[in-house]
Amino acid sequence: MAGILLVEDDPSVRTGLELALARQGHSITAFGTGEEALEHIRARRPEIVILDVMLPGIDGVEVCRRIRKLDSLPIILLTALGDDLDVVVGLEAGADDYVIKPVEPRVLDARIRAILRRMESASTDRITFGDLMIDRGALKVTLDGREVHLTPTELRLLLELVRHPGQVLNRRYLLRSVWDHTHVADSRLVDACVQRIRAKIEPTPGDPVYIHTVRGFGYRFSGP
Repeated sequence: MAGILLVEDDPSVRTGLELALARQGHSITAFGTGEEALEHIRARRPEIVILDVMLPGIDGVEVCRRIRKLDSLPIILLTALGDDLDVVVGLEAGADDYVIKPVEPRVLDARIRAILRRMESASTDRITFGDLMIDRGALKVTLDGREVHLTPTELRLLLELVRHPGQVLNRRYLLRSVWDHTHVADSRLVDACVQRIRAKIEPTPGDPVYIHTVRGFGYRFSGP
């Protein structure tokens, strides 16, 4: 299935996840520190990174930030139960999804497969809104002629919004259609992802032209 980089400092947890994910057909490379993971990514790019937040040395959030400076590859955070601040900071740093520890391998595998589906989804048309051009076939976004580098999740969310121009899409719908989530508490995934997209495509992210917030409901996409 996927070439996965697993970063987890607890040897027993790391070994357990390696075995469980390997049984699901994934190819796993595992490290116990963020430093080792970053070195590996520079040498050999994985398809997905599964990243523990609490790591010795460089913590998972900082590893996430550094990965985002290099690449848009998908990142799933492993975070302890109740560490909501870690989740929020990690999502703001560029993570695509998160799983609460102790990790249920079936849940983690489902999140991985959802990301793989997002990476494979494509269409065959180009859409232009002002200076923003979205090529659904090439899965490429350009702004004023310059390519905008979006993660697979950011791209999938943008495509979902663009499919319904002028319509308000609530967070529950977006969670289901983009992340395959059904739990409304995960709505911060949507908010953080919208913020990251705005930072990349909006001339003034605080005063958006393309993705508008409809308070109490969700988000609406419209051209300038």
